[in-house]
Amino acid sequence: MFWVLFLLAAWAVAAVSCTRLCLAAVRAAAVDTDPDGTHDLTLYEAAFLSGGPARVAELTLVSMARQRRLLLAHTGWATVVDPRGRDDMERSVLGAIGPEGQSRIAPVRAGAAAADAVRSIADRLVSAGLAVPDGARTTVAAGVRQVRAAALAVLALGAVALSMPGQPDMPRTLVALWFALPLTLTLSCLVIARAEVHPYSRWASPAGQRLLGALAQQGGGPGDDRAYLTSVAVRGVRAVGEPELRAAFEQRTPYWHD
Repeated sequence: MFWVLFLLAAWAVAAVSCTRLCLAAVRAAAVDTDPDGTHDLTLYEAAFLSGGPARVAELTLVSMARQRRLLLAHTGWATVVDPRGRDDMERSVLGAIGPEGQSRIAPVRAGAAAADAVRSIADRLVSAGLAVPDGARTTVAAGVRQVRAAALAVLALGAVALSMPGQPDMPRTLVALWFALPLTLTLSCLVIARAEVHPYSRWASPAGQRLLGALAQQGGGPGDDRAYLTSVAVRGVRAVGEPELRAAFEQRTPYWHD
């Protein structure tokens, strides 16, 4: 009857991990306090909901470059042309570049993404129910990892139970079937989590997703600068039309020059 102890342990790890994941998913899905889409997204907010803090920094860099107040070279360097920031995000970018007025784009993007201005945008969106709180994102991810670990634990416990000396009171096939039940529970929970949680953006809540969808459908003429920046906010730097400007963000290695 020793196999029963292993079965009880398998049920315990499966039940606890699945319960935690379900509770985390329910809390994450509950962030939906703007069901009517009454909030008008700014470009910075759209960028955050689409790609997080790094996307906000990229949008700011592209916007300043298009206004000729910042030079983004295809070599991966940013040079300040106009040192006056028009809003908190632009001032964050200028601060990340530093007093010398020139820096590589990668550290500028990282510094601007970690600035207080981005945290303010995030807090505002979370309060409006449009962004997923940090805790909800990490809790759901941790819950999925726990269920995966529980599935492996059930398999290990079942293997140990089946490898024990013959059980006169229970055929091995029936023992395997008993362990298949908690294994089925964990695998089913993972399938449901993938179908229900995975499609949501890492940053936007369901309400935020709806607003992003409506924003993406808004058209604009070929010379419409806001439509251009909206595309960058939603799709990232791959939406940048200028090859040299796009190349500036693709630089990954230091560029040395005389």
